[in-house]
Amino acid sequence: MKKNEILQQLDDVYKDVIEWRRYLHQNPELSFQEDHTSQFVYNLLESFGGFELSRPTKTSVVARLKGSKPGRVIALRADMDALPIKEETGLPFTSTKDGVMHACGHDGHTSMLLGAAKILTAHKEDLSGEIVFLFQHAEELPPGGAQEMVAAGVLDGVDEVVGVHLFSTVPFGTVHIRYGALTAASDVFEISLQGKGGHASTPQLTIDPLVTGAQIVTGLNHIVSRSIDPLEPSVVSVTKFQAGGLALNVIPDTVEIGGSVRTLSPEVRELVKKRISEITEGIAKANGVEAKVNYTYGYSSVMNDKHVTDEVVQVIEEFLPDRTLEWVDPLLGGEDFSAFSNEKPGCFVIIGAGNEEKGITYPHHHPKFDIDEEALKDGLRFHVFTALTLTNNK
Repeated sequence: MKKNEILQQLDDVYKDVIEWRRYLHQNPELSFQEDHTSQFVYNLLESFGGFELSRPTKTSVVARLKGSKPGRVIALRADMDALPIKEETGLPFTSTKDGVMHACGHDGHTSMLLGAAKILTAHKEDLSGEIVFLFQHAEELPPGGAQEMVAAGVLDGVDEVVGVHLFSTVPFGTVHIRYGALTAASDVFEISLQGKGGHASTPQLTIDPLVTGAQIVTGLNHIVSRSIDPLEPSVVSVTKFQAGGLALNVIPDTVEIGGSVRTLSPEVRELVKKRISEITEGIAKANGVEAKVNYTYGYSSVMNDKHVTDEVVQVIEEFLPDRTLEWVDPLLGGEDFSAFSNEKPGCFVIIGAGNEEKGITYPHHHPKFDIDEEALKDGLRFHVFTALTLTNNK
């Protein structure tokens, strides 16, 4: 491995990465609508040369770089979609699309992987095995683009898969990692209650779904504290309760309740689902109300394979020695990289991109979200040396 030569190229390509990131930030596209973004990525990869390019889905891109020597097949992933948020950063390269914004760092993810592709294709003759670059659509909108890409066969022949996420809530210069579950399974539930409305002065003539709904909300908030082992992280949050209209003297016919569930283990996930139905149906029946429960599975937990994670840690310690590596607890956020790590041994890493001195402190999905662009070089280094190291490892 020509380490010094590659480090010099990293400095040169980093300037391109900044330019690409700012262009993508100005031109965000929502999930499943990344037509211009995916074509931009495809055209750049084509200009670099040396790749086998494909479009496994309408708005995703896969680039395969085959080395001249035998070795492992390593996939690197970047997501490309933006969010339906009106930007309030005031950046000179702010979004040109009203109500659409890169508020989660995917513009940075895409740019870093493009930079890695440009560097690595220049070293094709020295490369062992194969590197598969996955430019994924629709990470933000379940059921997500990752499972579509898996179904299209993008992981066929792949040995291991690696991904990164820039975090504005983690200080620049820090890298977070852990074995096992890094993120939570992220599910949602919706409950419909049908009662019999009437005048507020004669509640005895009604079947009140609102009171029933209130009891159900209270019951759902007991699931974590009374049905789940305290050592098992989980969250059940009721986020929606809709009932009644403008008239305050009318008991409504219907109530709509909804919420979010976050769990780390499949067993707890299924238990929470079961308890939501049991509590809802039991309380509804006791009050004479008809209830329907719709539980929708979201993304599974991202699972970091121990062997792959050990290899990635070695890469960080050797090639990012100036960064602080921290072992962290699981996050209860969702991430559809899980569709890849469910299929192949994988590792997902968090790269710090926050900077209090620069005012970069707003969380993901916030109208003022931003990243410290210095972190893009960390991600670029990580991708390049992870690919070179893992493809060469026996």
